Amino acid sequence: MNKTFKRFLSAAMAMSMVVALAACGNSNSPAKDTSDKGSDGGASTGKTIAVVAKGESHAFWQSVKSGAEDAGKKYGYAITFRGPASESAKDLPSQMEMVQSALSNNASALVLATIGEGYVDLLKQASDKKIPVVQFDSGIWQADVDALNSADKNPIQSSVATSNSAAAGLAAEKFFEAIKADIAASDKYVVGIIQHDETQTGIDRAGGFEDKFMELVEADASTKGKCTIEKEVKPGDADNAYKAALEALFEKGASAIFMSNEGVVKQVYDAIGAAGTKYDAIKFCGFDAGSKQIEWMKKTTGPKLIGSVAQDSYQIGYQAVEQAAFALEGKEVTPNVAISGAWWDSTNVDDMISKNLVYEG
Repeated sequence: MNKTFKRFLSAAMAMSMVVALAACGNSNSPAKDTSDKGSDGGASTGKTIAVVAKGESHAFWQSVKSGAEDAGKKYGYAITFRGPASESAKDLPSQMEMVQSALSNNASALVLATIGEGYVDLLKQASDKKIPVVQFDSGIWQADVDALNSADKNPIQSSVATSNSAAAGLAAEKFFEAIKADIAASDKYVVGIIQHDETQTGIDRAGGFEDKFMELVEADASTKGKCTIEKEVKPGDADNAYKAALEALFEKGASAIFMSNEGVVKQVYDAIGAAGTKYDAIKFCGFDAGSKQIEWMKKTTGPKLIGSVAQDSYQIGYQAVEQAAFALEGKEVTPNVAISGAWWDSTNVDDMISKNLVYEG
């Protein structure tokens, strides 16, 4: 063996030892935890639950999003959360594109609340791809569900929502208690309802309130036969539709008015603020929450907001994603998860805010 070859062999052995030591790593460096998904939930494993809501920026939907993301973290799924600019029909194509995108990107599951009909073909895709769907909030329109059932391609595993009829019924009970004496003292007492739109949510809230309120009126000897309901149904909040509804009910002699969502409350609050004392004799009852409703609830002058029923928006998001995770993991899925509403008024508003039942924004 010549000297040149010996020097080459020594250098090669030395290099091999350096490489080996480098591969072992520095004993002071932390080992990588491959089980840690970090802040992306299950994104590193490709486990994604797509949530397509009826909105995104509003405080209600932000609270839903918070619940959805927390459930995703608990069960190890990344959450995508999208919603159209508004809940009106003009944004239906935009929401459909969001659903198609989720399906094309092979989401593991879909959590969906639609703003209109026409999702049959998209949901058939979900069925074909074996992507479980959880409908939440106002869910998927019944005509679409019926069509999916007829085709034997319904991917919906669970429904998670506030029971709009029951929550509105609770509002009716509390409102009746507050104005019962006024009705008893009247020969003809008019209660108005402003129904915020023609979706199933609007129908259920207005109907739930009317049915329960009139049941209570007719069951009490002091109020029986003394009350009538006048209803204003609007397709949405454009062009100050709810302010127009308020004026229409005022002209019909309404002494009390139930407002079926936050959008109605906000427009009505603005209207009474600009009308001086015009509406001071009317008593109001709301639904949902929001900063303006909280402000109105705390006021001690002007028309009185007796109280309101809040949805637990955080739990709607959390439990919808939880049911989607259960469906993916072969666990028992609850077909219908009813999120209860809660009555809030000036006596408990701050406590309800602290419990995330009444949201600001």
